[in-house]
Amino acid sequence: MKAIFDFKSADEIARENKWCRKNPFGLLYEGAVSANEPGKVQVRPIAYDNNGIRIAANIYTPADWSADGGKIYPAVCVAHPNGGVKEQVAGLYAQKLAERGFITIAADASYQGGSGGEPRYLDLPSIRTEDIRRMADVIARFPGVDANRISLLGICGGGGYAFNAAKTDKRFKAVATLSAFNTGLVRREGFLGTQKDTVAERLRAAAKQREAEAAGAPVAYTANMLDWPKEKGLALTQDLYRDGYEYYGLTHRHPRSTFSATVTGLLEMAIWDARDGASLIDQPLLMIAGDKADTLYLTQGMFNAATGTKDKELHLIPGAHHIETYWKPEYVSQIDAKLGTFFSNHLGSASLKTVSK
Repeated sequence: MKAIFDFKSADEIARENKWCRKNPFGLLYEGAVSANEPGKVQVRPIAYDNNGIRIAANIYTPADWSADGGKIYPAVCVAHPNGGVKEQVAGLYAQKLAERGFITIAADASYQGGSGGEPRYLDLPSIRTEDIRRMADVIARFPGVDANRISLLGICGGGGYAFNAAKTDKRFKAVATLSAFNTGLVRREGFLGTQKDTVAERLRAAAKQREAEAAGAPVAYTANMLDWPKEKGLALTQDLYRDGYEYYGLTHRHPRSTFSATVTGLLEMAIWDARDGASLIDQPLLMIAGDKADTLYLTQGMFNAATGTKDKELHLIPGAHHIETYWKPEYVSQIDAKLGTFFSNHLGSASLKTVSK
């Protein structure tokens, strides 16, 4: 069977990540793989096509994996947050799950990160959902993966899109989210409902901008708070944005990560809601969030809408805010253990291949 992905060469990896001296793979999280050593979890940067766009992804393999080995493994696709890239929190949990015996894939969304596509930073639900489906296409063909045991983890905005993908794509045998974010609801009403009264005005502005771009004007983007001075970013009053500024702008900054999105994207975002059709999810569902997160209402809304599954759990991490679930060791360890148990219960562990006679 012809492969649908290409492994990246060491030279290509080095060129792409020349800005990062600490890690040749560009990974920006504690305990990240820095070299592919025998007997340990390894990272394999790959590229593949998705509707004409070249997607950049990392596949993490367990310590006992080999391309011609005698085992088959369950797999997990990991979808990154809005504005994030695969080298940040998505990579962290992909690596953690590989340490538990799963083959995992974390990919940059189309138009974002190291993936191709113009205009840059286009973030639309239809595209992000298709990106997740494409990850399943790809990982199912990776050596050693049991195509009948693929699951899904979505983080923040990726959690909302993973939730959406699971409604119809039943290749995902179990679905988990971490600090899930309903991007359509927030773009429509504002975070915590603070912009409900301005949606019509903002839609008119987005339509006007689309008209201008159709006539040749440059693409317009929403403000990128990562460009703000440190004192302004850290003075934000909402935990999500203040902590987000610190994580994405300071401690885990990546040159391909941004908080910007196209202004015209609101035209699609305003009529999308992760809760719509949620009753179609009939797979086991685990939704994890910090009990102090100001985004908790978004996770709760999706969880309550998922009435079609008999196996669902909302698991709260005591004391955690939204962004803290991305990196704080005391929270990461709890989340890692919960995810490991959930996926093991529903996917099983690696097993010997059946040899046909």
